[in-house]
Amino acid sequence: QVQLVESGGGLVQPGGSLRLSCAASGSIFSIDTMGWYRQAPGKQRELVAVITSGGSTNYADSVKGRFTISRDNAKNTVYLQMNSLEPEDTAVYYCNANVRVRQGTFIMYNYWGQGIQVTVSS
Repeated sequence: QVQLVESGGGLVQPGGSLRLSCAASGSIFSIDTMGWYRQAPGKQRELVAVITSGGSTNYADSVKGRFTISRDNAKNTVYLQMNSLEPEDTAVYYCNANVRVRQGTFIMYNYWGQGIQVTVSS
């Protein structure tokens, strides 16, 4: 079993910054792509940013230049540095990871964190 635990959310004023962290733990052999998604009230969950095990990144157009995704492979942790936050960034942010586990053979599973609230408001 693998768990993803997010931290770092909260309330911030427009123009402020937050750093989200997501630590994976459990029976992990390796982790492929990790990413952040978000879901605002009344909207569908959307991609924010993803990063491969080799460090290649991809961002939603709405966050390019403001958000930075990074990871520490030794700690099985992914980060999301969010700068110049806007009220439109208010959402529940979810961590996602493609994790390879050994069950006789190697199998890739997709896991989600429980979500963490980010609120941007004055």
